[in-house]
Amino acid sequence: MRNPLIPKIEAQLQGLPVPVALQLPAGERVGANGAKVTLSFQDWSSLATMAAGQIGRLAEDFVESRVQLQGRMRDLMEVAARLLPGHPGEQGASGWWGNMLRRARSLAAHSHAKDAEQIQFHYDVSDDFYALWLDDKRVYSCAYFREADMTLGQAQEAKLDHICKKLMLRGGERFLDVGAGWGGLLLWAAEHYGVDATGITLSHNQHAHVNREIERRGLSGRVRMLLCDYRDLDVEPFDKIASVGMFEHVGRANMRTYFARIHDLLKPGGLVLNHGITGSSVHYDQLGAGMGDFIEKYIFPGGELLHVSHVLREMADAGLEMVDTENLRPHYARTLWAWSDALEARLDEARQVLAATAKDAGHAERVLRAYRLYLAGSAMSFEHDWISLHQMLASRPIGSTRVGPMTGAQSPYPFNRGYMYR
Repeated sequence: MRNPLIPKIEAQLQGLPVPVALQLPAGERVGANGAKVTLSFQDWSSLATMAAGQIGRLAEDFVESRVQLQGRMRDLMEVAARLLPGHPGEQGASGWWGNMLRRARSLAAHSHAKDAEQIQFHYDVSDDFYALWLDDKRVYSCAYFREADMTLGQAQEAKLDHICKKLMLRGGERFLDVGAGWGGLLLWAAEHYGVDATGITLSHNQHAHVNREIERRGLSGRVRMLLCDYRDLDVEPFDKIASVGMFEHVGRANMRTYFARIHDLLKPGGLVLNHGITGSSVHYDQLGAGMGDFIEKYIFPGGELLHVSHVLREMADAGLEMVDTENLRPHYARTLWAWSDALEARLDEARQVLAATAKDAGHAERVLRAYRLYLAGSAMSFEHDWISLHQMLASRPIGSTRVGPMTGAQSPYPFNRGYMYR
């Protein structure tokens, strides 16, 4: 007797934008001839997952080798987007009960020890692995395609400069980069704007890499990279602060603490730029259809998404005045596709690099499969506005209406955008 799942699956395949074929557990093949994407299933439970549109669980089956894939990631994501039930950015509990559950989960996930463990889980996979698909500066955040024909490397430099210009960096200013990654912004700001720069990270690999770069470039004494939690940084306030791709790791429950600490680390009249991933809905903190659970398990444990309105409220509660907000969502889709394409072009090298540090070949393959789906799936999610990316520029008002370029400015911010593009 034919499995009753098969007619449902065949009906789903009919409406897909890319021809798909399925190799079923019993050996039967269904779907299109000349398929661009072929999925091979070991058992019927994975097929039921696909039929239900639980894309995150299907991704887990792929990582764990219960499902095999042939085809391009770009084609696979076109298929995945059509299989999803509804808008995954709008799923999740709302109201007081949903908010309480989210806060409880967030508190449990973001102690000092947990945050350090989670950052190291992601960023200390292998520097050589990231180098295969990031640009030469290893900038692991949304690029800024100021011109349509820019390469990824050019767009990342444009992003670094865009941030420095927004912050109005000047030579000799004290600049803090919170979650400085592999040092792209930290070193750019020091070398192009002459600031005295401090970066912090919880990643041992990143800490070691940036300190080597500081010494190699002759920046010792003016640039430093610290292995430090933002909550533990106890220094004199800075003139300017940037946080790029960092606050997604902070957690909903710690957001007020985070921005209060930023406020205290910023001089009165100073500027801070917060650049990070935001949710498309005010009622959720991860993607639905199992995609958020997949990212939590394999990529970013402890990661949480907030709507930009929530972030701006937390900034305001901390005493920071938002002076400019910019949505770069399509820029991140293009960035992620560039990363995904670069990784897909070097899969054999990636396997070798991961195998050199993994506990076994199976673990290396699972990491590689997870990242393949994560990069392509994230690109798809930004394209469809299921998640977004905002740069939020804020000031710490100085408290005097006579300070600044205009009466009442209370900071150096000119209250027009012209200076950012000169």
